Amino acid sequence: MNNQLLLGFLNIDKPVNITSHDCVAKIRRLTKIKRVGHSGTLDPAATGVLPIAVGKATRLLQFLANTKAYEATIRFGWRTATDDLEGKILEQTVASELTLEAIKPYLQQFIGKITQVPPLYSAIQQQGKRAYELARTGQSLDLPSREVEIDKIEVLHWESGKFPELTLSIHCKSGTYIRSIARDLGNALQVGGTLAKLRRAESSGFDIQNSLSLSTLEMQLKEQTVSLVPPDSPLQHLYQINLSAEQAKRWCQGQFLTLPESIAESNFLAVYQDNGLFLGIGEAVPPKTLKPKTVIQ
Repeated sequence: MNNQLLLGFLNIDKPVNITSHDCVAKIRRLTKIKRVGHSGTLDPAATGVLPIAVGKATRLLQFLANTKAYEATIRFGWRTATDDLEGKILEQTVASELTLEAIKPYLQQFIGKITQVPPLYSAIQQQGKRAYELARTGQSLDLPSREVEIDKIEVLHWESGKFPELTLSIHCKSGTYIRSIARDLGNALQVGGTLAKLRRAESSGFDIQNSLSLSTLEMQLKEQTVSLVPPDSPLQHLYQINLSAEQAKRWCQGQFLTLPESIAESNFLAVYQDNGLFLGIGEAVPPKTLKPKTVIQ
């Protein structure tokens, strides 16, 4: 494979029990491409959509949409140190009398802009270190709450029992901890809750239906049939601007251009040449100026 020709994204279905960084490392080995990165870290126990950028597309990761969707299974009656099944069980309370009808009214308090405290075992920076590093040493942590946004929650499945489980579809913005939702919902119901299973169905415009397993990617690489997602495909949420050939040349050389009056300032834009060639990301800055932000051509 010619490294210089690689520019785009891979929609990978991350398997269980490996980290997002492990996925990136394996793809680097398989493709022999050093410039590989990912968007939206998934915990090792979680599976699902992991957008992977290849080549110059790594410079576009910061501009991807911040939308996510998950299928999350919450186990009630359990409290764990990590707010999922990976951690030490702190408490078990039989919750066989809990019903779906009793839970549904509580779901509304998790929709919209809410505040949540991240799990103690998370990648949040605390005292110059990751929270999970400090938690493993037994240090007492008091992580500050932060605002997150949840667009929609739908019930997918309910399974009653000694420790009943509820599977939800959760559409949210980046930064939302699903483990915190499981913990807080269990606390609101006064029985405890922890995340039993998590699968990401969508991330930044990529969906699970069009994802590739690592084994499929490896096979496609051997057969030389890999098809990268075009670099501008996940950038459809950005306003687009078309430049003439002369304007495109100047812009790619780092020159600022005058913006049309109709375009708002302080926005990132997907920049194209009028022949459809994607050039990169521009920034609209005062006074009505298109500034090169990330040029990939």
